[in-house]
Amino acid sequence: MRQYLLGASVIALAVAASTTAMAQTAPAARPQVATAIDDVIVTAQRREQAAQDVGIALSVIGGEQLDEKNINVVNDLENAVPNMEVDSQFGSGQPQFRIRGIGAREYSSNNASTVGVYVDEVAHPYTVTTQGALFDVARLEVLRGPQGTLYGRNTTGGAVNIITNAPTRELSAGVVAEYGTFDRFKIEGFVSGPLSDNLRVRLAAITDQGGAWQYNRDTGEALGDVDKTAIRGRLVWDINDNVNINLNATYARDQSDGLGFRLLSSYPAIGGPVYPPDTEWRITGWRISPALAAAAGVPLSAKPFRDNEGFDLNAIVRADLGPVNLTSISAYQTFDRKEYNDWDSTRFYESDVLFYNTIKVLSQELRLDSNNEGPFQWMVGAHYANESNEGGFFTQFRGLAPLIETAYDQSVEAIGVFSNGSYELSERLRLVGGLRYEYEERSLTSVGTQLLTGGAVPPPVTYTTDLSEVSGRFGMEYDLSDDALFYANVARGVKSGGFTTYNATSSTPFRPEIVWAYEAGAKTELFDRRIRLNGAVFYYDYRDQQVQGLEYDRDNGRLGKITNVPESHIYGGEVEFTWVVVPGLELSQNVGYKRGKYDVFNAIDGPATDAANPVNGPWDVIITNDLSDQRLGFPTLTYGGAVSYNWAVGDLEFRAETNYSYRSDLYSVSANSIIPAYWLANASLSVGPSSADWTVTLWSRNIFDQYFEESRNGFNSSSRRTASPHQPRTVGVRLNLKY
Repeated sequence: MRQYLLGASVIALAVAASTTAMAQTAPAARPQVATAIDDVIVTAQRREQAAQDVGIALSVIGGEQLDEKNINVVNDLENAVPNMEVDSQFGSGQPQFRIRGIGAREYSSNNASTVGVYVDEVAHPYTVTTQGALFDVARLEVLRGPQGTLYGRNTTGGAVNIITNAPTRELSAGVVAEYGTFDRFKIEGFVSGPLSDNLRVRLAAITDQGGAWQYNRDTGEALGDVDKTAIRGRLVWDINDNVNINLNATYARDQSDGLGFRLLSSYPAIGGPVYPPDTEWRITGWRISPALAAAAGVPLSAKPFRDNEGFDLNAIVRADLGPVNLTSISAYQTFDRKEYNDWDSTRFYESDVLFYNTIKVLSQELRLDSNNEGPFQWMVGAHYANESNEGGFFTQFRGLAPLIETAYDQSVEAIGVFSNGSYELSERLRLVGGLRYEYEERSLTSVGTQLLTGGAVPPPVTYTTDLSEVSGRFGMEYDLSDDALFYANVARGVKSGGFTTYNATSSTPFRPEIVWAYEAGAKTELFDRRIRLNGAVFYYDYRDQQVQGLEYDRDNGRLGKITNVPESHIYGGEVEFTWVVVPGLELSQNVGYKRGKYDVFNAIDGPATDAANPVNGPWDVIITNDLSDQRLGFPTLTYGGAVSYNWAVGDLEFRAETNYSYRSDLYSVSANSIIPAYWLANASLSVGPSSADWTVTLWSRNIFDQYFEESRNGFNSSSRRTASPHQPRTVGVRLNLKY
């Protein structure tokens, strides 16, 4: 019932916004057609700067571009940012971020991300909490390379900053309503303005519904409906000219269907038929077992589903103390995950899973930064986090009658002290750098993996691991001219170790990973700022890289396990290009290239081990393989771009836009196969009168109906492969009205 009430509140908010707009005001003037590239102001270095003045590889996407680029969740950033991949591993709701090849692949929700995700400066240490709808967003900033001297948490891959719209000093409101293929609709609205001279507020909400595009091969039942609702309130109180408080509260509920898998090869079900490969990529299959349905508290008719609920509350205090500025960020997050997936994609119970988590994060950050115009700019800070993560999963595996459960209770306590600064040696040359020290303790209590047969349960065992590391960044920035910046950096990044919590609990946790990153780049603007050309090259010396590997249980066979690669390396680069060809016509392009190899790595050979043992076990013979010099499993090439044109005909203003992306193939360790390369393109055409502030847009996503896969699965054997496909072409219409 709660989701319907929230959905009704969103619609009411939208109606109120549109009614207010039409009744109270004349339309606002539209911006002029651009003849040069605008400055983009970012806070990537914890202060407002033009993006072109930041000596870090950085991509920025404005909030008004999200719909055009089909960015509905953070996963979609991979199609707009070079050298970035985000996927929900094996079709689950647990996303994995990878930037420049740095990133893990796993589907449990207890380990730290290699890429930090921040919403209005608050860290989300568990990426499963980032899967809500993106709404009322001002911009997205993606930083490539290790980050630890600027942010509360330490990461080896980079950072994603989500900045939402702040309350306005004047009354404003808006609504966006969208309807498309498979009966999917989305309504988003906001109201913002002052309550008094020193108090302003913003309320925004969204509901996203429908869109089922898959169907069950046995029953014809539809799968894929989205059911997301969220609401956010922001309040800014200017206590006086020098102190203000920003309060932010967000509630989100996701009760969407899960993603169905497609059979890539013949699938001999245990005790059942041999399924042929699926020839139509919307086909899937599922059936929940009575035991798993009872554990989930759902009926036997249940589809793959997500039932996630999160609440975030934070307070940011900023104070101008004269020579220094003080910032305090106090945050509390709670998140409940319940998710059922059918990974074998049949009506047989061979790889059905139910995830559950209750996550709580309490954090406090304090920062001091310089407040002057001198040659030395500095910032120091401290961050503390206390986390609890109670969770696990049930599985119905290989037709076994009893359920298997792996439950755990994890706690994390972390403190980091960090600094960052720059010093002008001359009008053009600056030295930049910073240091960080972090200490972290992780403990996990579990009885391990248990067959739920009603027998005695062993006593729980507690495993621990800690982190005590120094990291940092040092480099230089040189202004080649007023419109050209050259920079070079050396950084050491560290990511926490942790525990493998699916299949079995290991008494030997995987170790932290460390990256030495070497990078040089340039940012330029040419021809009266009609052309912007940015580029960077990098080399990563990677130690103890965390990867999803294998282990074998004597009775149950192949199991996943996170392990460390002693030595590996990655190198590559990116180029981003924007060109205002003529007034109104803009072209942008980006390309990312990377290659990497294992330098020292001896791993279990899954296919050889399968072949050396009986089909149904026991698995006593383990075969290993030296993977030194083997290519790392990420796409070598990413490419993207967009073309937009704005023009007027009488009182009507038009905008045509298309964007496209390419990702080269990559190797799936889990399925021991290659996931093919793909192209993806979207297009839209908008029209609205110049005398009013509304537009109507016709759009198409995946316009060429391109088939592509997010990930592949080979859990049950190397010959039984399934894939998580992406949605086919959709078309629709969108109405945007603002006051």
